[in-house]
Amino acid sequence: MKSFLLTLSLSFAFIMAKSQANNVGETTITEWQYGKNGAVSITYDDGSYNQFKGALPVMERLHLPATFFVITGGIPGSKYHGQFIGRPVKTIIAESATIPTNAQNFLERCSAAGYLGYTGTITYHTKAAGMYDSGRKEQAYKLMDELYAKVRNGDFKPGYQPCDEVLQEKGSTWEDFRRDAAKGYEFASHSITHAGMPGLDSVNIVYELEKSKEDIRTQMGDRYTFSAEVPYGYENERVMKIAYKIYPALRNRMPEPWLKEIDRPSKKTPETTDKDYVQWQRECNTRAPLPLMKSWVDTTMARKDTWLVLVIHGVDGLGYEALPHTLLDEYFQYINNQEDKLWVATFGDVTKYMREREHVIVKSNKVRSGIDLNLGNPLDKEMYTVPLTLKTYVPESWKQVSINQGSKLQKVRTAKDDKGTYVVYQVNPNIKSVHLAGL
Repeated sequence: MKSFLLTLSLSFAFIMAKSQANNVGETTITEWQYGKNGAVSITYDDGSYNQFKGALPVMERLHLPATFFVITGGIPGSKYHGQFIGRPVKTIIAESATIPTNAQNFLERCSAAGYLGYTGTITYHTKAAGMYDSGRKEQAYKLMDELYAKVRNGDFKPGYQPCDEVLQEKGSTWEDFRRDAAKGYEFASHSITHAGMPGLDSVNIVYELEKSKEDIRTQMGDRYTFSAEVPYGYENERVMKIAYKIYPALRNRMPEPWLKEIDRPSKKTPETTDKDYVQWQRECNTRAPLPLMKSWVDTTMARKDTWLVLVIHGVDGLGYEALPHTLLDEYFQYINNQEDKLWVATFGDVTKYMREREHVIVKSNKVRSGIDLNLGNPLDKEMYTVPLTLKTYVPESWKQVSINQGSKLQKVRTAKDDKGTYVVYQVNPNIKSVHLAGL
């Protein structure tokens, strides 16, 4: 009996060794960079001054990256500011006296609402855009009729007044943004004026998004024209169709076949899905207690497919649903303490990594001198440069591996799992070949 068991044990060991040997050269791209369990992106909307005064120093201390979606029109030095592209507003005002607002003229009137030459009119645009997007079109039409009647009656003071979100940016400068970008923070577009875009006609949507992008390119460089957030988190189909053509990545919606999205208003949590990834947006505000916000992090760590996108607006009393920076400090420390399981990166970098992983093809070939890998990447090589994390199985005898990527050489120690001996390492997604050799 002992002889039989010994033979069985030796046979099993032989089979396992043979199986592991057959795995040599097998290479996969890990779900998240560095082989982490999940990803977290900290994002800020509106660019209010206290985000940089109160929250940024906390993130700097903890070495946490973040993405700031800024409203460009109110920043000193911007070339493009809020304006209505279309017919003279006096003509539109005069027509409103005899022609009620309807499906044919609503978008024009709503687009012009903030630029009629009077203060206080922008709030009508914002409310009407929300009504129109939610299907309450008749209410939106009546609100426009009310606005234009008040304008004709002289109920508003002459002038121009932007929305509160633009005013809350006062104190921020492009010079400050360039300084912070150099530290690893992403700056991205939140339009020129924080307009309610479902209430804009096409030409004014394009103006808000394209010219905001142009100012960012001029002030910051092409790198910061990748991401955008259409204000108020709208996912309006007409608006999205236009925005997709201008920005490669939108936080509003990313219609990738391999991505399941759970947006901010949803009460759902990540669950079993046939998609490779789940983007889970959660809003950090006064209605979300700290234990709940921490639970989002715990859920992300426990899964392998989840990208937690945190949305923050106001900080220290300035901005929508403002949170004290002391609370954010505690929350960010909690996130930072999970660095062995979570990849914390900007919205743009996580998007790029996922797309690279979904499109890059890695082929391996065992050669006498080691293992050769060939990478095929169909993506824009100027835009998609986030390093990929590869996991390659190597011979059991290799204790350390040299990884040669052209002019870049790195040495990595091996590790083991139930499939065999392997190494985990970073590669440039645009490199064509990588050579691994045992040391």
